[in-house]
Amino acid sequence: MVNPAVLFDIDGTLVDTNYLHVHAWHRAFVEVGVQVESWRIHHRIGMDGGSLLEELLPDASEDEKSRAKDLHTQYYQESSGLIRPLASGRKLLDAVAELGLQVVLATSAPENELAILRDVLDEEDVVSAVTSSEDVETAKPRPDIVAVALERAGVPAERAVFVGDTVWDVRAAARAGVECIALRSGGIGERELSAEGAVTVFDDPDDLRKGLRDSPIGKLAALAN
Repeated sequence: MVNPAVLFDIDGTLVDTNYLHVHAWHRAFVEVGVQVESWRIHHRIGMDGGSLLEELLPDASEDEKSRAKDLHTQYYQESSGLIRPLASGRKLLDAVAELGLQVVLATSAPENELAILRDVLDEEDVVSAVTSSEDVETAKPRPDIVAVALERAGVPAERAVFVGDTVWDVRAAARAGVECIALRSGGIGERELSAEGAVTVFDDPDDLRKGLRDSPIGKLAALAN
């Protein structure tokens, strides 16, 4: 039987990028001539890009939304030199692999952004499967990306745990029937993450690594071959 899998979001979960995304979106909106406060952007980081634009620019034309999306990509890539793994992000992946569990990068990042993130993580030797925005029409909070990750890992929902940092991660995992561990490293508070259905909340990858065996991941390891 295939070993159980831990599905990891990347942005804000393993690498410190959420606020870079906020800044890139803010610059993009200024460039297209609309004002959107940064806190409103931040709360939607991790949401599908099209859905984010629908919520934040409901009255904008499709051309304006498309331009904003392209500018966000441009500005984010310009800041890519600032991207760093979060505390123990790499060590967490190693620890999960050492438990005999599959490590799956279940992200909805576009391929060009994903390439940057994978390069920063530099953990290809422990990763068994990867998803990207090209795998689904609409990403989080829809469960589609989680379903694709489960399929690629070859496991049912009950033999997986999702690790994310936003309410969109928690919702997507719940809709796919997968327990979700949430991290505060994306800038969302414990109370909000728990209210959405996170089974437990840790500060960051380092905090989760230290409590790994007592977490739902530790319980999942007991099912490994």
